[in-house]
Amino acid sequence: MKDDAAPGDGARERDVDYRFTLANERTFLAWVRTSLALLAGAVAVLHLLPLGWAEWPRTAVGLLLAALAGVITVYAPLRWYRVQRIMSRGGTLRLSLLPLVTTFAVGLVCALVLLGNLL
Repeated sequence: MKDDAAPGDGARERDVDYRFTLANERTFLAWVRTSLALLAGAVAVLHLLPLGWAEWPRTAVGLLLAALAGVITVYAPLRWYRVQRIMSRGGTLRLSLLPLVTTFAVGLVCALVLLGNLL
């Protein structure tokens, strides 16, 4: 065991089963892939697709996709590190809100796409 924690907080580091470490890494990489896909969608909507939409829905969809990609890009390594630390201490993982936020944002994008096609 190695003691990586601050003195007096009682938390001790321990080795984590490599399967859990690799699962945590795969989850991190899945979030990065999701972020890249959202960013590619933003670029496509803003610059590549010749959509016959009004300017505001096109801009709203593109910027929402890009913003969500940025949030996920910042969140993914922070979550990976936090989960790794919790596992090494034998703690309990808390529920993450990012899947719910991502679902809500993608639903909003879908609504804007439908609205953009109606206008």
